[in-house]
Amino acid sequence: MELNVSSKALTNTKLPCFAATPTTNTLLNPSKSLTLASHHPLPRVPLSLSSTDPLKPRKVTAMATGSSRDLEMSNLTALSPLDGRYWGKVKDLASSMSEFGLIYFRVLVEIKWLLKLSRIADVTEVPSFRKEAEAYLQAIIDGFSVDDALEVKKIEKVTNHDVKAVEYFLKQKCESHPEIAKVLEFFHFACTSEDINNLSHGLMLREALSSVILPSMDELIKSISLMAKEFAHVPMLSRTHGQPASPTTLGKEMAIFAVRLSEERRYLAETKIKGKFAGAVGNYNAHVSAYPNIDWPHVADEFVTSLGLTFNPYVTQIEPHDYMARLFNTISQFNNILIDFDRDIWSYISLGYFKQITKAGEIGSSTMPHKVNPIDFENSEGNLGKANAELTFLSMKLPVSRMQRDLTDSTVLRNMGGALGHSLLAYKSAIQGIKKLQVNEARLKEDLDQTWEVLAEPIQTVMRRYGVPEPYEKLKELTRGRAVNEESIREFIKGLDLPEEAKSQLLKLTPHTYVGAAAALALAVDEALHL
Repeated sequence: MELNVSSKALTNTKLPCFAATPTTNTLLNPSKSLTLASHHPLPRVPLSLSSTDPLKPRKVTAMATGSSRDLEMSNLTALSPLDGRYWGKVKDLASSMSEFGLIYFRVLVEIKWLLKLSRIADVTEVPSFRKEAEAYLQAIIDGFSVDDALEVKKIEKVTNHDVKAVEYFLKQKCESHPEIAKVLEFFHFACTSEDINNLSHGLMLREALSSVILPSMDELIKSISLMAKEFAHVPMLSRTHGQPASPTTLGKEMAIFAVRLSEERRYLAETKIKGKFAGAVGNYNAHVSAYPNIDWPHVADEFVTSLGLTFNPYVTQIEPHDYMARLFNTISQFNNILIDFDRDIWSYISLGYFKQITKAGEIGSSTMPHKVNPIDFENSEGNLGKANAELTFLSMKLPVSRMQRDLTDSTVLRNMGGALGHSLLAYKSAIQGIKKLQVNEARLKEDLDQTWEVLAEPIQTVMRRYGVPEPYEKLKELTRGRAVNEESIREFIKGLDLPEEAKSQLLKLTPHTYVGAAAALALAVDEALHL
């Protein structure tokens, strides 16, 4: 299964958010108000998912309590800046990548499995549920709240087992329902914990990508592509090895990054998020012992696919996480390209090619009042480095598990949110920095006016066309290590044995106009994007 995110979904501006209602400024769902770790609000997450429907995007609402001072105080004690200083910028990931999100999806998978069993004719012990019973089970998913998650955690304190706590929670929820109460022992039927966990992790990633990460990538790519088109005709001195090189346009250099980033974004969207549901060691041992006449691999395939994931039939106790490695490596490569972009923009700001729009009250340096630092791009670069360190570890560690399974992946998987959080923070910082940029065309013009030696390339190329001997060597003698200006270049051209038309064309060239097809490439950038 491809990530199955339509272009329409990816351009949806209704991203998950934690917010007050726009008309009343009151908190949504106040009756469910609780806070996580006493410093940030948790979402209430409704989701309707039939056995045949793909996973639908969740609508996230906010529930916050406590004074702003309480929140500020708790921000100061957060171990991770993602949960403190930067919480406001990454909170959209919380509904999917938090402990709450993991518990929520475990509940969803357990309930959907019970419903699946009720639709298998040979499992006579779980008759088909009446519509009212199915609605009751669906309501547990749709109405899953912070209070419910806290109840699961309370049970876990006794069981010391997080997945078993979810099973017991569901039994408690359903013991009062006369129809469901008869089949309580079919919650978690024939499942190992990893059957539930691997599907939950897959659904967590799928939602985080489709609702938060991919839309943020798209916004970033579009911001850069707009720069490409806006500055398509702005000539700029290139630099190779840090030295003056053939001119380009500022827009064309931005177009390169937009296209590179969009390609990695496409690879990410095409990544198949996989799931297994084959029992303790991947052979359906328990399933077959209880119901030997059922085609359990087929049932598992149907069930995993119904959740919007791709079924993996060849597994041990765990889904081997190879898709996760591929996914995290792709995000890491996207991040690497963005680091390249951040450093280039930083360099252009240093050269004076960009000015930064200032904001009243902001301070660039504690001791140098004149400073306007490129902090957004530096913040982006730093968080990309942190994200990639975690993404690299995840991609190298997760596919490795001793024999049929060891538990080292369990604690590691709980850290996926941090890697995505630092990535998201970096994307938002880069977008914010782009909004502050203002081209300094006078500075760009100044550098071009002082580097007439870059016309050595077209001159010697035209000389080659018309058979002038040793063109490269003659231009090398004229320009290498010597001061070259407009006058010396024009005198050299006038002395060449060239057709008058060719000579006339060379005399019209300036460092400002010698940009080749750069402008056309920049203007056509949208045709090359994979959005």
